[in-house]
Amino acid sequence: MFWRVVIRFILGCLCTLPLHDVISAAPLESSWHSWFLGQIDRDSDVIAAKETMNAAFSLAEGRAQPLYNPEIESEYEQEGDYENYRIGVNQTIDWSDKRRVREQQAGYSQEAARQAYELALQRKIFEGLQALVEWQASEQRANLAREQETQLDTLLEQVKERQQAGDLGQVDAEMAFSSLSQTLNSTAQALAQYMKAETHVRELLPEWSPERSQIPPTFWSGNTLSTEEAKQSGQWIEKHPAVVAAKAEWDVLQQSTELARFESKADPTVGINAGKTGGDDVAALFISMPLNVRNDYSAETRAAAQEALAAEARYQAIRRQQMFAIESSQAAMQEYQQRFDRWQSLMQDRSESISQLLQKQWRSGDLSTTEYLQALQQRAEGLGAGIDLRAQFYLARLDWLFQTGRLQTALAQLEE
Repeated sequence: MFWRVVIRFILGCLCTLPLHDVISAAPLESSWHSWFLGQIDRDSDVIAAKETMNAAFSLAEGRAQPLYNPEIESEYEQEGDYENYRIGVNQTIDWSDKRRVREQQAGYSQEAARQAYELALQRKIFEGLQALVEWQASEQRANLAREQETQLDTLLEQVKERQQAGDLGQVDAEMAFSSLSQTLNSTAQALAQYMKAETHVRELLPEWSPERSQIPPTFWSGNTLSTEEAKQSGQWIEKHPAVVAAKAEWDVLQQSTELARFESKADPTVGINAGKTGGDDVAALFISMPLNVRNDYSAETRAAAQEALAAEARYQAIRRQQMFAIESSQAAMQEYQQRFDRWQSLMQDRSESISQLLQKQWRSGDLSTTEYLQALQQRAEGLGAGIDLRAQFYLARLDWLFQTGRLQTALAQLEE
């Protein structure tokens, strides 16, 4: 029968329907990049991470200062008719040059703090962009659910009219009622998910509005992973903030090992003083040296070396973890990219009037009500699959940019 041919045609096109009425692109605002980063910079977690970094910088600056301050000594006594007094200055000498090691350690500490902040910033950027993608997808699903509900409302009215005219039986009406009741549940779930997604966006981006919901299309324009990019995963690993921070922490503890070895060596203290004793002028020069006899501090040196070994193991673990994170995110993105590209190519020149075609065939009797309802459901599922595919590809792209540490680079391209 003719309607069977129509059904086959419809089912072949469902998953490749254009979503122009469901997926829309808002105009790109030139200030979107600045607005988005401004929202991120005002986030409490980012502010806390920045102040933690500043505190680490201040501590590092302190560690780069001289180790010992000079000391002033004074003494006064009354001896018969004589007033005896002395005044002098003492200075402990950094004989082992611990300050040099501490300065190097301070530089590594600053790098670790800087990378920890960069990682926190990129994670918050990732969360913000992810929330926007999920909000857009939930809005599209909600619009699709509303559209499906409206179609079934219209169908129900038409079924009632045709039933009164004797064109349809009670079974057709019951099928329409059943489909509408199922759609009401689906619509409620879609709208609830949409409201949750919007609440999450407002939590992350306080000044957000629907007008700023659309990530500029140019952000996704370079969505093709080139062969050259695929070969650069090793370079991205070494530059990733988590890996760089772990390496800096290892370097800090390596310097701590050297510092502990130096601190096991005693530093001398020298001083000079002058005054009067018994009416005579006196001057003195003295030197003192601690004797590390009862405690040679070898345990502290050994502990520092062990902590450095532990830091090295953590660095290797984080580096390995990041390597596999990049590989897995890249593989996932490529799979979604291939399907998304195919979906886009199949979408071109497809009919946008499937609903009208289905309704026409149903009204002419070429489709039964059951077949019509099934076709409508297939159409909705096909459109929903397109929405999900687009969202999953965008999320995979964001995850890959985050794992490679290139989110800020991708955002910076919006200003070019």
